[in-house]
Order: sequence, then structure tokens, then C-alpha cells
Amino acid sequence: MLKPCIVLGLLILLCALVAVGQQNQTAQQAATPQTSNIPASAVNQPNPVKPTPESIALGKKYYGYDCAMCHGATGDGKGEVAVDEKLKIGDFTDPATLKDKTDGELYYILKNGHDKMPAEPIRLKQDELWNLVNYVRSLAKK
Repeated sequence: MLKPCIVLGLLILLCALVAVGQQNQTAQQAATPQTSNIPASAVNQPNPVKPTPESIALGKKYYGYDCAMCHGATGDGKGEVAVDEKLKIGDFTDPATLKDKTDGELYYILKNGHDKMPAEPIRLKQDELWNLVNYVRSLAKK
């Protein structure tokens, strides 16, 4: 039979582990920007890359590498990962999904991440991120 001091020690250890886990989860959530926390300078940042066919084609290539697994090949928000993990992702083919978002906001989200979406600045350079913004905009059905 366990002594009361051992049981108490185990309970304290368990509580400490739970607290550390909650702190890590809170820190991860705090590190991911919410759209309401996007700085005005980023919201108002103009897209320096024109949405030419070349830019959109490059954006499509990057989208296929990093985005389609969650956002879907067509941008409908039904990629394999999103379906498997039951994630609710916006439908980029619906013009209403991004109508209130500026290119600067989309760039900021790509660069810094959002909710469960990781940031992309390590793999993609600035112009490549802007090409990706142009491609995502092109997915909306007219």
C-alpha cells in the first residue's frame, strides 16, 4: 500500500505536468496571429506583385506544395488534412470568403501563420508569398 506522502507527491507532480502542458498550449496560441491582431501597416500594405498570368502560375506551384493538403486542390477548403482532422477552412472559390481581406492581410497571414496554419517565411521569399496571394485571389469564381 502506498504511503500518503507518496500519493500526495504523485498528485503534485501530476498537477505540475498539467500546468506546464497548458502553458505550452497557451504560448503556442499566443504565437499565432489572429486576423484581428494584424497591424494596420500590414493590413494597408499594397501588393507589389501584379497578378499576371506568370505570377498566378508561380503562386499555383507554391500552393500545390504547401496549401492544397489543407485548403484543397481547388481552394474549396476540403483538402485531405482538413477532412481527416475535421478542420473548418474557408472556401477560396467563394468570393465572399476573402472579400473583406486585403492583400496585405493575406500576406501577413501567410508570413506569420494563423490558427493551426504554420507560417511560410522560411520556405518562401517575399515575392513568392505575394505570388501565392495572387493565386489564392484567382481561385474565387467570378
